[in-house]
Amino acid sequence: MTNQEILSHVDHTLLKAVSTWDEIQKICEEALENHTASVCVPPSYIKRIADTYGNKINICTVIGFPLGYNTTAVKVFEVQQAIADGAGEVDMVVNIGDVKNGDFDKVTKEIEALKKAAGDHVLKVIIETCYLTEEEKIRLCQCVTDGGADYIKTSTGFGTAGAKIEDVRLFKQYIGPNVKIKAAGGVKTKADLELFLEEGCDRIGTSSALMLLKGEAAGQY
Repeated sequence: MTNQEILSHVDHTLLKAVSTWDEIQKICEEALENHTASVCVPPSYIKRIADTYGNKINICTVIGFPLGYNTTAVKVFEVQQAIADGAGEVDMVVNIGDVKNGDFDKVTKEIEALKKAAGDHVLKVIIETCYLTEEEKIRLCQCVTDGGADYIKTSTGFGTAGAKIEDVRLFKQYIGPNVKIKAAGGVKTKADLELFLEEGCDRIGTSSALMLLKGEAAGQY
């Protein structure tokens, strides 16, 4: 797998709370130069990126991030605002409290509401695997499928652990045919990047892909 093949599946990410415009602009320039799938950035930077780069760059952002416990109405508004500002893709966090309460119908309805708000734009659903049992992961595969989302995503990168290959393999067994997989967090080497893609991921969210492909140590997601 060539470096360019890998990078075409990378959401080049910078979501730290202290991210400056200079840092955001740097990852945008890197994304353009290396033809990554997108840049994944805080919502507050979407419009400035869109005004600066126009349609040359695919902007991804996060919704209900990183804890997921915003109300559905708030998340819907976040999606609408992000798209109005110029985002092409949105990565939402499920309400993990609803998951722990076993209220999977509510989780599905929230995903449906956000997909309706997103329309033709890509919706990825972060389930934060590090906090979940295997049964909860399986149930969420069904929620994501029934809710009409485009992707199931392992992690925020801000939890207690990131993506694990075992979870990708589990997802493949239980998601519907129209749902793709995104891994995030926990990608530490070029071999990791290749393995996650070979195992069926369509996207990888990481801030470290360029460093890893140069043989350098991974940074923080």
